[in-house]
Amino acid sequence: QVQLVESGGGLVQPGGSLRLSCAASERMSSVWTMGWYRQAPGKQRELVAIMMAGGPTDYAESVKGRFTVSRDNAKSTMYLQMNSLKPEDTAVYYCNARLGGLGSKFDYWGQGTQVTVSS
Repeated sequence: QVQLVESGGGLVQPGGSLRLSCAASERMSSVWTMGWYRQAPGKQRELVAIMMAGGPTDYAESVKGRFTVSRDNAKSTMYLQMNSLKPEDTAVYYCNARLGGLGSKFDYWGQGTQVTVSS
């Protein structure tokens, strides 16, 4: 099975930046849909950013213009560049990789990395 490991989280002041990484145990290609989700205390997990098979991207309205998702298939790594961070961005961020549509058996998650935005 594919193993996903997130890194890059930490404590940052409002207005600061972080770059999250998601390293996969095997090479990813454009046929995989990969995305970032987050879960804040007391809230449900939500989609933050996604790069779909074939390349199109989409973002949660709350992060548009501030976050950018990208991936390097040769390095089997997906990134989330987070700029202009706000306290409401505080959450555990999870990496997801899926081969096929929703409900696919090939659907993998990382363990999560904590992002805390606070002064």
